[in-house]
Amino acid sequence: MPSDSPFFLTRVECPICRTVNEFETVRMGAYVEEGRDTDFCPTRITWRSARYEGYNPLVFFAAVCSNCFYARELTNTFRDWKDDQTFRTYRLKSIKEKHLDQLATADSFLKQIGAAIDVTRFPNESAILKLHLTIFDELLFEHHSKLDIGRFYLRIGWVFRSMSDSNSPRRSMLQGLLSDLDTKYRLVRSAFHDAHMHAGAFAEQVDAHFDDPNLGVEGRPDFQSHRESLHQAIRVTTEALLRTGDAIETIDTALRDYRSAAVGGENVGPGSSFAQYPSFVDFLLAVRARWDGVVTNEHEALTQAVRSYKEAFAGGRDIAPGNQQIQASYLIAELSRRIGDFDTAREYFNSTIRYGQEFIYKNRHDRTQTALARKILELAVEQGKSNKMALQTV
Repeated sequence: MPSDSPFFLTRVECPICRTVNEFETVRMGAYVEEGRDTDFCPTRITWRSARYEGYNPLVFFAAVCSNCFYARELTNTFRDWKDDQTFRTYRLKSIKEKHLDQLATADSFLKQIGAAIDVTRFPNESAILKLHLTIFDELLFEHHSKLDIGRFYLRIGWVFRSMSDSNSPRRSMLQGLLSDLDTKYRLVRSAFHDAHMHAGAFAEQVDAHFDDPNLGVEGRPDFQSHRESLHQAIRVTTEALLRTGDAIETIDTALRDYRSAAVGGENVGPGSSFAQYPSFVDFLLAVRARWDGVVTNEHEALTQAVRSYKEAFAGGRDIAPGNQQIQASYLIAELSRRIGDFDTAREYFNSTIRYGQEFIYKNRHDRTQTALARKILELAVEQGKSNKMALQTV
């Protein structure tokens, strides 16, 4: 492989079948991330080698044995599995027989997915397939990590999201700029809804004030005139807010029309033919008959991720207190918001804010330790407002 390649080869012996595989591993600095979405998905990825411009780096996240299709996240722990006594004694012994049974079954899920992986022709589709295999093999272990299952499904969702966009760098930049516009617009809508709510609360407070018997305004026409003046001012404000609401709706329509004209709307997806199937989604639907853990789009992937993260969060075994707990709580909230489960999102946004504030206060003298918590707390507050606005419009 040329020295200027963005990859280096990592040799790993498969713990299941003992085949020695060489996996492409991304070099440090091979690509640049120019931003992160609110669920930490990298955005606007630019490879230093233009040849890989259409590749999602998650293509190289998982290692799949070329012989038996055993799949694991490609980490130093996996590379050094022979030195991991716990892995060899417990995990390997537990899953090896189950994996080989699957491999021996004709048209098994394992075989269908493994045989369909083709990084050269279908790099991003292959990333999704490899992640599915990684989840499948993780679930073979009786004491599997629910946190890892959640992480893997989340990354499948990220790949689907990247496949919804064109490979054009200009289009990717335009998507990012549109995302910035959407964020600012959501702030406008949120401010309007807050103003409308506070105006109504103020009107109720005015009535409560003048109706308070302790005020002693009975028989005082001058006080009643002030009450009427305040109500008149509130009516003028409310009418102005209603007109503002109508105007904001025109922004919504104009922004949606602009997005559609600029990037063709949001319904673009992985629809080209895949193997002998009309589309990649058709292939996934076919293999789902073999294993119901298959997801066919970003929404399904995020739904599965939420379920696994919630199980990990409730169990407490996989998630350490502190930054990891705060991040997991935030992800449950944000992914719930993205799939339309606004009530769950509200519950976990509130939990995230509470955990975050307590952790930051407890470690207030160590800004390095609280840096991540502060960032997540900011996101939780901002996305919590978006979720509140969504709840109001449901």
